Formats: sequence, C-alpha cells, structure tokens
Amino acid sequence: MPSRTVTITTTPSAKKYKEGKSGEALFFELAIEDLRQAADLFRPIHDLTNGVDGWVSLEVSPLLAHDTSGTLAAAKALHACAGRPNLFIKIPGTKEGLPAIEEAIFAGVPINVTLLFSRSQYVAAAEAYLRGIERRITAGLNPDVGSVASLFVSRWDVAVERKAPQALRNRLGIAIAVQTHESYRRLLDSPRWKRTFNAGARAQRLLWASTGTKDPKASDILYIRGLAAPFTVNTMPEAALKAFADHGDTSETLPASTDEVLAKFAEAGIDIDALATQLLDDGAESFVKSWNDLMECIASKSEALKAA
Repeated sequence: MPSRTVTITTTPSAKKYKEGKSGEALFFELAIEDLRQAADLFRPIHDLTNGVDGWVSLEVSPLLAHDTSGTLAAAKALHACAGRPNLFIKIPGTKEGLPAIEEAIFAGVPINVTLLFSRSQYVAAAEAYLRGIERRITAGLNPDVGSVASLFVSRWDVAVERKAPQALRNRLGIAIAVQTHESYRRLLDSPRWKRTFNAGARAQRLLWASTGTKDPKASDILYIRGLAAPFTVNTMPEAALKAFADHGDTSETLPASTDEVLAKFAEAGIDIDALATQLLDDGAESFVKSWNDLMECIASKSEALKAA
C-alpha cells in the first residue's frame, strides 16, 4: 500500500504555549505579531502622509488603568518590542493615566489616549501630551511624537436613553463632541501650541470613538455625518463605514455650538460632569471584564493544549 503522510499544523498560539508562554505574555506576543503585520501594511500610507495617517493601536493591560508606573513601564516595553514607528500605545485617560501619558510622550512613545468622555477629560489629556512635548523641546529632543485623543461618543446617548425627553434623544453624544471640538480648536489656535508647532511638533488629533449607532430607530450614520470636521479622525465600525459609503454625505458638519442643547439636558436633571466620570469608570471596568474573559479563554485553551 502507498504510504500516507499526515501533516499536523501547529498554530502560533500552540507553538508559543509549548515555549512556556501563557496568560498576558502569550496574548501580547500574538497581538504584537498581528499588529506588526498591520503596521507594515499601513506603512506606505504612514510614509506618504509624513506620519499623519497609517497608524495602528495596541492597548496596555486594562488592569493598569489606575497604576501610573505600571502603565508607563508597559507602554515603553510594548512600543520597543513592536519596533514599528506607526504603532500607538493606548493609555486610558484616567487620573492615574495622565502622568503616564506625559512621561510616555516625553520618552518618545506615540500615544492613543483612550476612554475620554468629556471636554474636561480631553483637555486634561491634551495638557498631558503638550507637557510631554514641551519637555522634549527643552531637552533638545525631536518634538514630533504622534498622538490622538479618543473621545467616546455614542455611550452618552445610551446612558441617558431613559432619562432624557424624547426631543433630546440621540443628541447628547454629538453635543459633547462639539463642545470638546471647540476646546480642541481653541488649543490649536493658542500661542502655546503655536510655539511647539514652530519647534517641529505636530498636533495631537481629536479622534471620535464609539461611533456606531446603538439606537435602531436612529440613522445608521448619525455619528459619522454629525461629526464630520477637519483635523479629526473617526474610527467608525465597518457597518457604519459601509452605510456611509452607500448613502452618506458631509453636507452637515459640526454645528458652531451646542450650548442650548446641553442646557436642555441640564434642565432635565442630567449632570454632565458626574455622568462623564461615571462613563469613564464604567468604561475602565468594562475593559477589565473583557480582559479577564480573554485571559480565561487563553487559560482554557492552554489547558486543552496541555491535555492534548
């Protein structure tokens, strides 16, 4: 009889497990391999735009959200390990995350500030970024360190869905975004920022996150059309991108002001500042839960490989 050869393909995760990797270490090794490939794929765009576009992001462990030194150490290590200039390290805009953002920028690590929900939270993150850049200028270092500040939008409307009057339905997220954009533009127009720009720095761009429509009764491009503005980034989910390609337009850009809308929410008893803090805390907890679920999944698969 002719002989038969059976080829057993070992997956990257199985191979690394056999090398003794597990848990977070295993995840980050696999994630960095994937992100290196993505970064290389986007590298021509990154080079063509002189570093404006073509970025990918990798987040530090959500368990470090309230650990400044741990976050900073992880950000430096992950960026060094990845070895790609177009890789953002994501750090949450928590109270403990802000000093880590400043120090990471000073160390030359590009940062995607995540989990921002309000104007005040954005301003705090922008200040941390700017301090890091100014320190690099003072130290004679290249101030061109990329960064984005990610404002989560749709979660506002989900949070007040049962609290706000029907006339205000799905209006809070965009109102908060407009308010934040006003501060963003004010910062870019400030003498302080222009001094850093003249020294060679580039703007930390405002990024719209969580822009998929959650309300089935609302437009599927609500947060795409409503947040169209120069010098911003919208990380829309694929469904929203396809919907916008099908029937979207940019005839309606950000309104000049939404103070009247925000005043109506205040009249309805909604404390914007308190809700922003709650959304940040809830977001950090949600990230931790997802992370723990992922770690449990990795542990389960590791045990299966061990048994095999």
